[in-house]
Amino acid sequence: MPQPEPCQIEFALPDAEATEALGAALARAFPGPAAESTGLHLEGDLGAGKTTCVRSLLRALGVSGLIRSPTFTLVETYRLTELTCVHVDLYRLSGPEEVEELGLRDFLGAGCLLLVEWPSKGAQALPPPDLELSLSFADAGRRARMRAHGAIGERWLINLRNDTRLIPYLSNLA
Repeated sequence: MPQPEPCQIEFALPDAEATEALGAALARAFPGPAAESTGLHLEGDLGAGKTTCVRSLLRALGVSGLIRSPTFTLVETYRLTELTCVHVDLYRLSGPEEVEELGLRDFLGAGCLLLVEWPSKGAQALPPPDLELSLSFADAGRRARMRAHGAIGERWLINLRNDTRLIPYLSNLA
């Protein structure tokens, strides 16, 4: 029996402000804390906007103060009233065996949003994502492709599709 097509969506992001708008929209569309951790994996070349998107998402969720890039610290944690956001950057890791040393298992319970940049560096050592975001360069701007995995990811994308502030960036509904 063939597998059903995954829930997908694509946006054209002409500039950094559009990438920030996508991050804020991801926060508005977030389905809320679940019984298990919720995961967003972000892939893309250096400079494609992964950290810009995550910073905007965190700010829109209510993180105040400095939002650091985890490029050198590898993990940054932000505790909100009902949600703990864990921003992880695996770029500098040499393989999945190093993921275990980060202590991410401590954040795999209810009320945790795990935001992972460069998840391919962690491969099977990471929990599967609910939502994948791939950012790529396209002409003078960027393109964002998202794919949902499971019910939480699908609900997140449905909420995102219904965000009328993103209509100018919507390039393809799959």
